[in-house]
Amino acid sequence: MNNEKHFDHSGSAFDSFLEEEGILEETEAVALKRVVAWKLEQAMKEKKVSKYTLAKELHTSRSQVDRLLDPSHIGVTIGTISRAARMLGKRIRVEIVDAKRKHTHHAVGAAKPRSNRYAKAAAAGAD
Repeated sequence: MNNEKHFDHSGSAFDSFLEEEGILEETEAVALKRVVAWKLEQAMKEKKVSKYTLAKELHTSRSQVDRLLDPSHIGVTIGTISRAARMLGKRIRVEIVDAKRKHTHHAVGAAKPRSNRYAKAAAAGAD
C-alpha cells in the first residue's frame, strides 16, 4: 500500500505565511528589485558599460550606482532606475495589478492560517 501523502499545493500558502509574518510587502519589493538589478547588469554587459561610466553618464556617484545594482537595496527611486535604463538603451514598464483575494477555504490537510500567532502565544504564556 502506498503511504505517501499527497498535498494540494494550489493557492498561495507561502504568500499567506509571509503575510502572517508581516513581511509580504518587503519580500515582494526585494524580489522586484532583484529583477531590476539583474536586468540593468545584463544591459550593462550587453553595452559594455562599467559602473564608473554609468555613474558618470547619470551625473551621480559610483556608490549610488552600487545601490542601484544592489539586489537588496529597495530604496532606489523609479526616476533613477528609469534614467539608468534609458542610458543603457532600455526603458522601464510598470504594471499595477489586482492583489489576490484572501481565500476563505483551505486545502485538504492544510493548517488554517492564524492571525498573529505570536500575540496568541504571548497571551497563552508561551514563548
